[in-house]
Amino acid sequence: MVDIAAVLSHFNINAVNPAFSTGAACGSSEGAFVKQIISPVDGKVIAAVNMATAADYESVADKATEAFKQWRTLPAPKRGEIVRQIGQALRENKDQLGKLVSYEMGKSLQEGWGEVQEMIDICDFAVGLSRQLYGNTMASERANHRMYDQYHPLGVVGIISAFNFPVAVWSWNAMLAWVCGNTCIWKPSEKTPLTAIACQYIIQQVFAKNNIAEGVSCLVIGDRVIGEQMAADPRIALVSATGSTRMGKAVAVTVAQRLGKYLLELGGNNAVIISKDANMEIALVGAVFGAVGTAGQRCTTTRRLIIHESIYEAFKQKLVNAYAQIRIGNPLDENNHMGPLIDQDAVKAYLTAIEACKSQGGKFIVKGGVLQGDAYASGCYVKPCIAEVENHYAIVQHETFAPILYLVKYNTIDEAVALQNGVPQGLSSSIITNNLREAEQFLSFAGSDCGIANVNIGTSGAEIGGAFGGEKETGGGRESGSDAWKTYMRRQTNTINYSADLPLAQGIKFDL
Repeated sequence: MVDIAAVLSHFNINAVNPAFSTGAACGSSEGAFVKQIISPVDGKVIAAVNMATAADYESVADKATEAFKQWRTLPAPKRGEIVRQIGQALRENKDQLGKLVSYEMGKSLQEGWGEVQEMIDICDFAVGLSRQLYGNTMASERANHRMYDQYHPLGVVGIISAFNFPVAVWSWNAMLAWVCGNTCIWKPSEKTPLTAIACQYIIQQVFAKNNIAEGVSCLVIGDRVIGEQMAADPRIALVSATGSTRMGKAVAVTVAQRLGKYLLELGGNNAVIISKDANMEIALVGAVFGAVGTAGQRCTTTRRLIIHESIYEAFKQKLVNAYAQIRIGNPLDENNHMGPLIDQDAVKAYLTAIEACKSQGGKFIVKGGVLQGDAYASGCYVKPCIAEVENHYAIVQHETFAPILYLVKYNTIDEAVALQNGVPQGLSSSIITNNLREAEQFLSFAGSDCGIANVNIGTSGAEIGGAFGGEKETGGGRESGSDAWKTYMRRQTNTINYSADLPLAQGIKFDL
């Protein structure tokens, strides 16, 4: 098992007041509200954290604004070199940081290490990107004119992250924002601040070695009020927010009122279509991992299986057999498949969803419940469950952050796609099929309406090379790979006249 005291010590975290001990960039002052951080693994208090006040936030925002003036002047490849060093520091700290992610959040140790690997991967991506912040040259209609566009940094980027990926999603934003020339203020989930403090500790060491101003990377540990303050702050050029649809709508309204920019990564209600022409082993592994990985607390968690009626009963039995083999327990024990939910509120939401499903007509073929006993002393361990439902049930239309899997039958591929699309959210989707026509239809304009559409893999497990995000109530944002970097920059069109005359566009004449 993991010596958590040694892990905290590794990151110089004082278990009494870790936020304050890491320095002013955390933006937490003595005398502020102190919050106990409790691990869902064993129910023990890990640390007590000073929560930032409104005045703390103002101080940090001023610091980030001032640091931007210098950071933007550093050539992009030089900024990329610093991000390269951050990636190396993360490699050196992967073991310890992954353990802290697992213990504080409750995901399996393999997933904790995997999350840190995502951070390393986005650093590598950002380093290459730092030499590829390209604009375009366009042909001008006027003789002896050159026209092109270029990209400039926005300023201060505010990042509001969620508990389920306490460090990876922040890094997707921060590493790209940094190579683009922005400074960052990070507000992590108040449920998982210790991993954020550990990251800040690692980054501050790299920045200090390169004589980089402290305000380039700022951390503010606070509650919802701090997030609201960030959304309303005109100094924050872009607010990137990950969380519930309810939270995202509030952020969007507040930021839009000041005509700021926002990037939203919100809820998912992801489905896998399992064709009669599917490889059943691929379908089974993809469905089970997608449904129970991270205890159902991923935004890309598989929440619905849309199964062809000809194989429905056979595949249902495979699922029941597979669920009987799932090992639930301490996520730091690599023999276990699934750890706890994040807290007691999540357990209540899980139980409420089960009752709602039953009342609306759902039939549970694998029953849920809260696990009891010394091994589950935190009260956050639950059983993954499966229910047969209709897609239109209100609870099925809702995203419950828990390991509840809903089964729906279909007959034709058109019906399956309509069922897949028939929810308010639009993040991740998948079809398991060896039928080329079905696969191509699923990926066509008449197919999945999600930001992510996969063939013969599940809904979970996105790679950083592709832009991550979804449509509809998922918010429309894109993070990580592809050309998502443009979100963190402002575009400028430039026209240069190197003639001795001033011809006007569209042939307009204006003689004096």
